[in-house]
Amino acid sequence: MARARPSRDAPGAAAGAAALTAPAAGVPAIEVPAAGTPAVEVIDLRRRFGTRQALAGVSFTVARGELFGLLGPNGGGKSTLFRILATLLPADGGVARILGDDVRGAPDAVRRRLGVVFQHASVDGRLTVEENLRHHGRLYGLRGPELTRRIDALLHRLGIAERRRDLVDRLSGGLRRRVELAKGLLPRPAVLLLDEPSTGLDPAARRDFLAELRALRDADGVTVVLTTHHLEEAERCERVAILDRGRVVALGAPDALKASVGGDVLVVETPAAEMLRDGVQARFGIVGTLVDGTLRLEHARAHELVRDLVETFPDAVRAITYGRPTLEDVFVHATGRRFVAGAEA
Repeated sequence: MARARPSRDAPGAAAGAAALTAPAAGVPAIEVPAAGTPAVEVIDLRRRFGTRQALAGVSFTVARGELFGLLGPNGGGKSTLFRILATLLPADGGVARILGDDVRGAPDAVRRRLGVVFQHASVDGRLTVEENLRHHGRLYGLRGPELTRRIDALLHRLGIAERRRDLVDRLSGGLRRRVELAKGLLPRPAVLLLDEPSTGLDPAARRDFLAELRALRDADGVTVVLTTHHLEEAERCERVAILDRGRVVALGAPDALKASVGGDVLVVETPAAEMLRDGVQARFGIVGTLVDGTLRLEHARAHELVRDLVETFPDAVRAITYGRPTLEDVFVHATGRRFVAGAEA
């Protein structure tokens, strides 16, 4: 007997079309902001490591003041893309610009307007919170009262003013990430790049950290671009580019991307996936996808299809789950594979 679990609650689909393409369809069209120079502009960016193509023609833009996510599984290319945007790695081809400055042709100009928070800790645990910030500020030519004012303002804004004299090694993971964020914001960047910013944080701390990013963006107008393999983190971005095997396979607002999937998603556990797929197509005209031995179906009225499947194929259905589309479903829709999270090498 099949068991059907109720669908998860999800917000309504946002207005506007989403660019949803299969990998073979090539590079999605660049989305150009309504006016002004984009904060980030990436055009046909390519990078190879030996025989492995880490980036295979990536293109997208990020508007000023946007909270933009780069979502991808292990090997998707997001860490390589981050390093290129941060001027740490040259591209083999294509163009990447930060506020109109080419990251390869004018790296110094880019760095003056860029804040970077790395996945792995860059703070010195043997120094206090304030000492870390002072040393970092001096690298940017900050001195005296101006540096003190900036440190004080950031420590209070991020809720760690009372920990300013604590050694960083004695802080929790969440507080250390706040210190990393303070470092990135100290030179008052126009664009803030964050590589897996919630690494090591529990789900609640991850939500709090992203809320802080949104508040900082709202207060200062800084553009935030973050890489992540956490689906729920990407859901909270205004737009997201989903990368897989060095290509952008989906690009748009999370709700719009989910609305493009084509209805609720059913996952059928079955001992005869291919036979059931062919039978469903012949009987109901629905084209299914085989993913890891299960049959995945998209249908506008999933609850009705559950009943029909059980009645029509009683011996082929072991269990059915269904729910509103998620960003993982968007990934499956575009690639035909499950999203396997993990940190990139």
